Order: sequence, then C-alpha cells, then structure tokens
Amino acid sequence: MPTYEFRCKACDNYFEVVTSMAEKARRELEHEIVCERCGGTDVEQVFGGFSILSGASVKGSAADGGCCGGGACSCS
Repeated sequence: MPTYEFRCKACDNYFEVVTSMAEKARRELEHEIVCERCGGTDVEQVFGGFSILSGASVKGSAADGGCCGGGACSCS
C-alpha cells in the first residue's frame, strides 16, 4: 500500500497517510485527510526524494554515491 506525505497548512506539521491511490483521491476531494496534530483539513501533498536499495553496494564507491568513484576527493 502506498505511503503519502502531507503538510498541514495550519500548523506546518508533516505526516504520512498509508492508503490506496483511489482512496487517497477520494479522501482529498472530501477533505478527509486530517492533520494528526491540530485536526486541520487544509493539507497539501509533499513530494520528496526517494531511494532505491540494492543488494550489491561497495561503501565509498561511485555506485553508492561515494566520492571515491569520481576522483573529486582525497579518500584512498
């Protein structure tokens, strides 16, 4: 089941909602997505980054985002 992140415009609280795509769309239309902190319904969906995990990774390599693969650092 997908997890969606929202921000409450009233209190600036960030929270997650786990629901299907169809149910999320319905709940947004009906203003049924409620802030956990203040109970507000004026919320907006937050689109953040994501990561993909791999079973094969070498620490410090370019494959895992380390600097040693690109030659731009002084690590050995």
